[in-house]
Amino acid sequence: MNILILAPHPDDGEFGCGASIKKWSDDGATIHYLAFSPCRKSIPNGFDKDILFTELKNACVHLGIQSENIHTFDYPVREFPKYRQEILEDLIAFRKKFEKVDLVVLPNSTDVHQDHQVIHQEGIRAFKHSSILGYELVWNNLSFTSNYHTKLNSEQLDAKWSAISEYKSQGFRNYKSKSFIEGLARVRGTQIGSEFAEAFELIRWVN
Repeated sequence: MNILILAPHPDDGEFGCGASIKKWSDDGATIHYLAFSPCRKSIPNGFDKDILFTELKNACVHLGIQSENIHTFDYPVREFPKYRQEILEDLIAFRKKFEKVDLVVLPNSTDVHQDHQVIHQEGIRAFKHSSILGYELVWNNLSFTSNYHTKLNSEQLDAKWSAISEYKSQGFRNYKSKSFIEGLARVRGTQIGSEFAEAFELIRWVN
C-alpha cells in the first residue's frame, strides 16, 4: 500500500495521525510525507529559520518513514491561498511521478486554518481517484466528523509522542502535551471499543 501524508506545515501529520502512520508503516506500507512550508515567520527567536524541516526528518525516524520519502516545499506560512495553483501543480507532478497512490491523508474539510484548507481542497483535486482521509487537529476544528478510526496500541501512541517531541521549536504550543495526546486517543478509542484510536473524516474510499 502506498500512502501519502499531506502536511501544510511540518508536525501537522504527526499531531493529526502520527500513531496511524506508525501502524501503517509497521504493516508494510510505503509512506511519503509532503510538507509545504518551513514556517519561517513563525519560528521562535533562537532557532534556525529552517529548523522545522530538520525536526521533521528527526520525527519521521520514529514513525518508520524513510528520509528519501520526505518531500518539502517553500511556500510562505499563512499565505497558501495566494499559491493555490502552484500547490496543485506540485501535487499533480508528485502523482505523475509516483503513479500509484492508494491512500491520501490530509487536513479535514472543517479545519479553519487557511493553509490547511488549501491543502485539503487541492489534495482532493489532485488525488480524486484515491482513497482520502481527513486527519483531526482539534484546535482548528469547530466541528469534526469522526467516521473512520484506526485502532492503536500503546507502542504506536508512544511513537507518535516521540515524533512530536522532536519539535523542540514548538514547545510553546499548549497542545504539545503527552497527556492531551493520550487523552484524545482514549476518547477516540472509546468510540469504537478500543483502548486507543485516531479518528478521521472519511472523504472517499476506493476498494
